[in-house]
Amino acid sequence: MLDRIVAQAPVFLLIAVRCFALLMTLPLFSMRSVSRIAKIALAGYMAYIILPFADFSAYTRYIAKDGSFDLTYVMLLIGEGMIGVIMGFYITIIFSAFSTAGQFFAFQMGLSASEVYDSVSQVENPLMGQYLNLIAMLIFLQNHWFQKLFLKGLTGSFTTMNVFKLLDAREKIVKFLVGGLTQLFADALVISLPIVGTLMLVTVCMAILSRAAPQMNLLSEGFSIMLLVAFFLITVLMPSLCDFFERSFNGGITSLIQLFAAAGGSS
Repeated sequence: MLDRIVAQAPVFLLIAVRCFALLMTLPLFSMRSVSRIAKIALAGYMAYIILPFADFSAYTRYIAKDGSFDLTYVMLLIGEGMIGVIMGFYITIIFSAFSTAGQFFAFQMGLSASEVYDSVSQVENPLMGQYLNLIAMLIFLQNHWFQKLFLKGLTGSFTTMNVFKLLDAREKIVKFLVGGLTQLFADALVISLPIVGTLMLVTVCMAILSRAAPQMNLLSEGFSIMLLVAFFLITVLMPSLCDFFERSFNGGITSLIQLFAAAGGSS
């Protein structure tokens, strides 16, 4: 294994940089609790597995036969890192939709002030945003989406995408990422709309009742009613939410693979 890596060290390093950049931006693996040494080791093993399938014929003239390299090779390493960051950033956008949906209806539930540090997204999140994020992460791991991302997305990107094709398709990639941000808010709205709409109706009903009978003092009971209704709706809607999470992962990874295939074939 070491002899093979040393014999193809320049190509191996290019692959390892893309894999490491993906792991540093991918949810769960980008957590600070995951050791940096473990990330480097995992990136090295991933690069070793992908090494026979990678197509770096476009870089041949920049790598000398004796393994020496110049500043151009350093720029290629930076470009490979950018490709890995783009892949990890888009997967992060998909997960952010679930966290954003939790933020939407956490305010209606009365839990908007209970923000805690989310170790998955590494930002301050309301409890419901963190809860949906963890559910999405479990579905991501249970349905082997990381293996699909690795086998189809990452491995396929080494045959369709390189630094030169990345520069040629930079406008497509920018539009794709901006469209992903737009889809983030659309997915978050779809997830949170049933809960937000129901809680709004409950709020309107309590306002009408408190106006009609002020002695009922519904203000003190409103918080408990909101929590019970919200948790009941989440329990009822959880199967549909899980199906929506799976469709989001499937559509996101498929779109990413199609983008790299289109960008690689257009240059």
